[in-house]
Amino acid sequence: MTPARRVTAVTLAVTTTLLALTTAACSTSSPTPPNDRTRSTVSAATKTGTGEVRHDLDPLTKRFSALGTPVSATWMSGTLGGDAPGPSTYWIDAVVRLSPDAASALRADSPAPTTETPDVEDGVRSALPTGQLLRSESLDAAFAQGSFRAKAYLAAESDTVVLVALGQ
Repeated sequence: MTPARRVTAVTLAVTTTLLALTTAACSTSSPTPPNDRTRSTVSAATKTGTGEVRHDLDPLTKRFSALGTPVSATWMSGTLGGDAPGPSTYWIDAVVRLSPDAASALRADSPAPTTETPDVEDGVRSALPTGQLLRSESLDAAFAQGSFRAKAYLAAESDTVVLVALGQ
């Protein structure tokens, strides 16, 4: 092989390697889907708060109009993470007894049975309804208001909704 061809072969090999590395570095695919990254970050964050179990309705109805005019509620709230400076992400765990009309309106979205158990704080856990819970994306969407988003669970046998909400 002549020296000129050897230089050409080495240049071609280096160019091919650099092109492969550049393509791999610029790839838009992610080994972990975005929702999985979000879930692991949120579940790794620690809920902090005063530990106070509340029963007042006004803070909940201001954030979640789909509650209508609820009968009663047991709930807790706080922030995620520690005392780091900057904007905070707030959490709300709530078990809310709805009016029959509000519960019927939520059932109209056809939530389906789930075996999932709401991940709520201990102070709210004792208020969880017994029996089958229902879930759906449209039920969650009914409680997406302002910056708050919630996983919503509707009791199949009572007019009770469970909210596991995050917002700013």
